[in-house]
Formats: sequence, structure tokens, C-alpha cells
Amino acid sequence: MRNEFDFAPFYRSSIGFDRVLNLLNNSQRLQAVDAWPPYDIVKSGDNDYLITMAVAGFAEADLDITQERNVLVVKGRKDDASGGEYLHRGIAGRSFERKFELADHVRVEQASLKNGLLNVELRREIPEAMKPRKIAIGNSTETQAPLQIAAEKKVA
Repeated sequence: MRNEFDFAPFYRSSIGFDRVLNLLNNSQRLQAVDAWPPYDIVKSGDNDYLITMAVAGFAEADLDITQERNVLVVKGRKDDASGGEYLHRGIAGRSFERKFELADHVRVEQASLKNGLLNVELRREIPEAMKPRKIAIGNSTETQAPLQIAAEKKVA
């Protein structure tokens, strides 16, 4: 039994959170999620994240990592060029595509492949305009010169 949450009250009382609410709303409608390849997501600092994926058998040339806006896509495609007949095939080598929704201002720092583990390092960089800033408190009894808009003089 699944419970459906109604996000309509949040849409009515919040501004600018449509993307987050859409993500929450759409996550309820997802079908069975493919669990391959397995991965971990670790928060390694205040603004640093690490995605580690187990991609044994894949070489760097078999993997493709792209970031488009707020979505990180990791694809793996391996050519099946085996020279013999498998009696047992237990090492998964099938193609995959894994998507990760990223928050605003998160970007990929670097990616590396070592010992069958793909590590993707992410960092959230908040722009200066969005960082907290100190607001000076002015004395309201002081008189300030009125602001004037500069205009060009007409030449006769």
C-alpha cells in the first residue's frame, strides 16, 4: 500500500521551490529502480560530495560522464567481444545509465577509475551574491542627500 502525498498546499504557499516539489512529486511515481551498478554517495565535507560506483570490468573508454544543468549522467557501454563460450557468467558487463539529480550550484570536480571503482567528486559552490552578507544599520535621524538621476544636457 502506497501513500500519495499532496504537495498542492506547498505550491500555494511557496515561491521558487517548484523544482524541488516537482522532484518530490515525481519520485513517488518512479517504477522499480534498477540497482545496477551499485553505488555510494558520501558527504565528505560541508560542500563536498563523492559518488563511488562499482564498475568492475569497465575501462575508462567504456564510461561516459556528462553534466547537463542539474543532472549528472554516468553511462557504461562495454563491447561483448568474448572469444569463447561462457559456462558461467557472473561478472555483470551489461550497459547501464545512471542519473543523479544535482542541487543548484553543484558541479563535478573530477572523476577517477581505480580498482573497479569509479569515483566522481562533486562540490557545491555558492555564488558570492547568494552568500550571507552583513547589513550595516544606519542612523535614521541623519539626513541624506536625495538621489538624483543624471541626465544629458540638450545642446541648442
